[in-house]
Parts: sequence; structure tokens; C-alpha cells
Amino acid sequence: MLREYKFVITILFLTALLSCAKIGRPTGGEKDVTAPILVSASPNQNSTNFDAKKIKIFFDEYIKLKDVNRQLVTSPPLKYNLDITPLGTASKAITLRIKDTLKENTTYTFNFGKSVVDNNEENELERFKYVFSTGDYIDSLKLSGTVYDAFKRTTDEDISVMLYEMNGSFTDSLIYKEKPLYITSTLDSTYFELTNLKAGKYVMVAIKQPSNNYIYNQKQDKLGFVSSIITLPTDSVYQIPVFKEIVPFKLLKPVETSKGHIFFGFEGDGQDLSVKLLNNNTYDFNEVAVFEQDKDTLSYWYQNVELDSLIFEVKNFDFSDILTVKLRSSKKDSLIISNKIRSALEIRDTFSITTNIPITKIDTSKISLINRDSLNIPFQVILNAYKNRMLVNFEKEFLQEYSLQMLPETIADIFGNTNDTLSYKLRTKLQENYGTINLNVPNVKSSVIIQLINEKDKLIETVFIDQAQTIKFKNLLPDTYIVRAILDENQNGKWDTGNYFQKKYPEKVIYFETPLELRANWDLNESFILNWDLIR
Repeated sequence: MLREYKFVITILFLTALLSCAKIGRPTGGEKDVTAPILVSASPNQNSTNFDAKKIKIFFDEYIKLKDVNRQLVTSPPLKYNLDITPLGTASKAITLRIKDTLKENTTYTFNFGKSVVDNNEENELERFKYVFSTGDYIDSLKLSGTVYDAFKRTTDEDISVMLYEMNGSFTDSLIYKEKPLYITSTLDSTYFELTNLKAGKYVMVAIKQPSNNYIYNQKQDKLGFVSSIITLPTDSVYQIPVFKEIVPFKLLKPVETSKGHIFFGFEGDGQDLSVKLLNNNTYDFNEVAVFEQDKDTLSYWYQNVELDSLIFEVKNFDFSDILTVKLRSSKKDSLIISNKIRSALEIRDTFSITTNIPITKIDTSKISLINRDSLNIPFQVILNAYKNRMLVNFEKEFLQEYSLQMLPETIADIFGNTNDTLSYKLRTKLQENYGTINLNVPNVKSSVIIQLINEKDKLIETVFIDQAQTIKFKNLLPDTYIVRAILDENQNGKWDTGNYFQKKYPEKVIYFETPLELRANWDLNESFILNWDLIR
């Protein structure tokens, strides 16, 4: 009986044990979502009469520094970077060693951005700052605002916003030579905040640069500025457009790329650049000077000159110089003809062929264009400004087939190279494959450029208007489109950037509030209200 009793007890115990085992594994508790907390610092946070060379900051949990070289901003800037330890390992404390001689009576801010995170979940201690003063008090004024790209839809990250003190030694050229008095960064947003500032008058500048040395390099940096002097304290909130300036014109050393071809490279505005050969006395001399597309280069082509060197007069606006180019190449380029359209020809496209050498002659009598019924189709031949693209323009029909043929010697380049027979089969799509965007622009008071682009910022169409109207963008492929408006203040038909020395802002640009999703065989009707007052 006793044995049976022990057996029952054992069974009940095992059953209870198994029942408990089915409850499940420990989960480890809820996920930690709490950011680290500053416990103490030595010297203390907000210390005055600061003269230490080492700072130790303690936190309530193990932390690590993430991307601290990019996130940390020191204001005023230091000549030498802080020595920060530990890097790459978790610790409850970090040590900062100052290698600079600090300015007297100055409030310093070490802004860590979002670089302080806890070791396990990487919860961020956002915009953590360590502040001290080498004087008797901590400056406490603030200044804030936003930055935005003056032309593009999106704004770069890590834009530095800087204040220069407006004292007796300040000149506009100081941004090219010296670091500012105060500095902050937008990090991964467009918002900025400058803190612990002292009362006074300042010039505010924003720059986007790869080096982060806080000195403006016009060739590679983007720039923004506030044209008026800022007096602190102030309640004003600032919007700063950031743009790429046009650098002053500079002619680079000419380069002979092949026999009969010389590159004249330049920086800045070269739209009036011209070259003239001075030492030519050949009666059948031939030359072509054209700008390279999307490059700051003037391409000079010539033939029938047998000299050791060429002497050029180069002019651009008020610039003038005499240059000598020594000739060493003996091999000429061969003519290469290419075409991007293989068969499908979109209704909005114009058929064209592209060459690597400027076209100097086109014999349209050797070109034929017929449709599927073998009917001749009228066409017009256009040579672009770069003389390297021949367009064949004709009125296209939907769902049609075309045969285009160019007989030998239809085109000739500057060296006398000509084409062999070129044949192309082209076909168009159904009208139902395309859509239309009807854009009503009701409040036009001056010259405005309306541009339709796609999500990759490729320009689809440009329309110039100076009064309220509805613009019809027809025969568009299904895609996502963006519309922007440019206030063409000087009516030159293009967007103009700004100029720091002239205190001239870029021309205003507005983007339609939402991307337009266009499907095949659709008509989209939208209204674009232009409110220029919302933009600087």
C-alpha cells in the first residue's frame, strides 16, 4: 500500500513538473527603449572659468560612440580634433582630451549629435551636449531655422550652419580664410539650432562640404547665407537656400587629344568663350569649335594644318589671352556613328544619330523615310549646337512602322569621313499606351518656367509662361512625374544660381506638392498654385 502511495505521489510530481515546463521560455523582459542618461561629468556640465585639458563624462549604462567623427560638432571650432576614448568598445564613461589653447571668456559647446547610444539596443541620446565657459558665465542665447536646396527636391545632409562675428575685422572674404565663431550641423535633417550664443551682431552662412573644415571652397562646396546682419537676441527663425555658386572664369591648359582635336578646358562661366587660330595660312583650312555637352570644355577641331604648334587667341567676356599649343599626335579619330533607338520610337521622341566628330555636311537628298504602306514621309533634318547629333524630325502616327535609310556619304565630318549605308526600322505604339497631364497654373504674374521631370530628375518637357493657363503634357509614358516652377526673374529662360558677394539669392523654385502617378490611357487634371512668398 505504501509502495502504491509513493508511486502516485511520484506521478503527480512529474505531471506538475511537465505542466510547468510547458509554460514557455523566459522572454528576457520588454525591449529596452530608454536612451542613456548623463550621470555626472568632471569638470561639471556648464562649468565656468574652465581651464582643464581632460573631461570625463559618466552615464547610467554602458554606451558606445557611433559615427562620432561625423556627428560631433565643436563650437567654436577647434584647430585640433578632440582625442576621444574609448572608441569601438562599450564603457560607462568617455574621456575627452583637449589639445587646443582655448579662447578667453568664451562658451564652448561639444555637440555629440546622435552619436551616444546604449550598447545593447543603440537607443540614441539625441543632441547630447557638453557645455563650459572659460569666462565667468555661460552664454545662453539661441538661433534656429532650416536649410533647403535652392533647386533640387531633396536637401543634403550634414550642412554646417555658421556664425561670424560682425566686428571691425570682418569682411565678406573671411569665409574663405577663417573658421567661424559658432557652428552647428543639420546632421540628417534640415533643421539647425545654434545654442549658447552671446549677444552681438553676426553674419550667418551655411555650407555643404566634403572636408568639414568649415572654410568655404567655392569649387567644391555648396553655399547658403542670410543677406541681412543678425542681431542677437532675436526671435526670428531663418530659412537658408543652399546652392552651388558659379566660380570665376579660369582657362585651363589646352590639351591635344588626337591629331586635329584640342580641348580648351575652363572653370566658371564660359558661355562667351571663343578661340581664334592666329598662325594659319592654308587656303583650304577648315575648323569647328563646339562646346562639349555637359562638360566645361570647348572642343576645337581642325584639318589641313601641318605645323609644329598652333597659336590661339582665346576670349571670354573681358578675358583675353594668347596661347601656344604644341602638336604631337599623329593619329586622327575615326568616325563612329551611334543610335540609341533600336526599333520602338516613342511619340515624344525625335530620331537621331550621334557622332564622335563634328558633322560639317549633310546631304538630305540621300535620306529616305517611308511608312509601312511605302509612302514617302516628309521630314526635317536638324543639326544640334554641338554638331555631333543629327535629328530627323517628322510627324509620327500611332501604331505605325517606318523605314529610314541613309545612303553612303549622307553625312561628312570635318576630316572628310563619311558614313556607309545606314538603315533603321522604327515603329510606334498605340495611343492607349500613353497618358496626359493637364496642369492648370492660375496665378501667374510674371515669367515662369514650368518643368516636368521624372523621379530620376530627368527633364521631360519645359514650358515658358507669363500668364495663367492650362498646360497639356501629352503622350507621356506611364510613370511618376514631378512638376517644378522657376520664377524667371531676368527672363533668360533658365534657372540662375546665387552669388555671395553680390548678396544675390538664387531664383525661386517651387515643386508641386505631390508626385503625379500617371497610368496608360489616363488624363490627370491638377492645379498648381504658385505661392512665391513662402520661399526666400
